[in-house]
Amino acid sequence: MQARDVMSTPVISVTEDASVADVARLLLRHGISAVPVLGADGRLLGIASEGDLVRRVESGTEREPSWWLRLFGDTEERVRDYAKTHGRRVTDVMTREVTTVREDASLAEIAALLERHRIKRVPVMRGNEVVGIVSRANLLQGLASSPAQAAAAEGEAGDRSLRARIDEEMRRAGLDTAFVNVVVTDGIAWLWGAVRSEGQLEAARIAAERVMGDAASVQNRLSVLPASVQRVMWAE
Repeated sequence: MQARDVMSTPVISVTEDASVADVARLLLRHGISAVPVLGADGRLLGIASEGDLVRRVESGTEREPSWWLRLFGDTEERVRDYAKTHGRRVTDVMTREVTTVREDASLAEIAALLERHRIKRVPVMRGNEVVGIVSRANLLQGLASSPAQAAAAEGEAGDRSLRARIDEEMRRAGLDTAFVNVVVTDGIAWLWGAVRSEGQLEAARIAAERVMGDAASVQNRLSVLPASVQRVMWAE
């Protein structure tokens, strides 16, 4: 399996003129932990994560360096820390050196990158365009969906076509798929993530079965988001 088979789409992103508050609200609303930051031309400039927003002067979580570090510490590091804790723009706090992968990167390659760089996710690129995100959760979904023996290349192409058709059918059914990830492997469709209601859960299953043509070919692992979570995410 490759990045394109498990990545989350569409990509939720922000532009370089977004504020730190904008990013915080977006992460909360969509229940995600990071967003790519794009330039006016759509080029990837960086990524802003929960970790970049942890220590902020507004919330009283700013960490004051000891006198010892102020005296002997790295000046450039102190300047960067100040920007992260006091900056108001996403470009002040984002991580600029972003590890990315192509759509054809294998899950093994991605797992190695996450481990090597100690990161939780990677943007998936098609040229200069961000087309998806692969997180640790997506890797686990791919692992759980895949048999021990890898599928043949032609089988993978068929699975990708099925995945695209299921995504399209879910949108046609009016589903909110912000938290839904479909993984198709060896002709079996696995539905991962969460939806907003029991009705949407059933509609997702029906949409997948309609495309697959056989109820036995759909493994529904979706759940319904708790009402308390929904109130926070979709609060006006």
